[in-house]
Amino acid sequence: MRQLIAGNWKMNGLRADSLALARALAAGLEQPAGCDVLVCPPATVLAAVADALAGGGVMVGGQDCHPEPSGACTGDVSAPMLRDAGAGWVILGHSERRLGYGESNALVQEKARAAVAAGLTPIVCVGETEQQRLSGNAETVVAAQIDGSLPPGFAGVVAYEPVWAIGTGRTASEDDIVAMHRCIRSQLTETLGEAGAGLRILYGGSVKPAGAAALLALPGVGGALVGGASLVAADFLGIVRAAG
Repeated sequence: MRQLIAGNWKMNGLRADSLALARALAAGLEQPAGCDVLVCPPATVLAAVADALAGGGVMVGGQDCHPEPSGACTGDVSAPMLRDAGAGWVILGHSERRLGYGESNALVQEKARAAVAAGLTPIVCVGETEQQRLSGNAETVVAAQIDGSLPPGFAGVVAYEPVWAIGTGRTASEDDIVAMHRCIRSQLTETLGEAGAGLRILYGGSVKPAGAAALLALPGVGGALVGGASLVAADFLGIVRAAG
């Protein structure tokens, strides 16, 4: 299966900046990449970025969605709205949502159901905090997140993000990454049966172009969820080329 390199732009980029970044990515990928490429811009510029990238080699997704398709939910964005704006994917359960907004596994599962119903492919994030790792509970925590966050028949993508490595410049060791991806694969198979054996598992802990090739060559790593480096076209393209 082709690897997936997904860029999470988070809360960054006004219209002009976002369009400039999208066009730079499109120009840098005039030749087909050896992997699947996805960017997830803020909802305010999603439609504009989707239009700018239409027909090219870069797919577009959202960063979150509400579990309901519509309603009295001021400030929220539904999965059908993302789809209508040009998204084909959506990131769910990111550590910044789980920790900063108290999102539970059950809520992430509801959002995943909503995403699928709207025709979006969900990328469900799982990962442990530094304290959970130091206490020896990392694999238990991540396995519980998988079991509780994925709806029956889940056919999307799982992204492993060691919370302590996000935005810190720190990365997990290769041994730690391989061990956690093995744990995730085992839990996916237990939760989903045979279908869990074929899902892509991304790594998402401060991925940079310099170490991307070695990271993406590790057993079980099906791609990367890229944060800060996805905001610089040359850096993101470097990671994409490392996967190709």
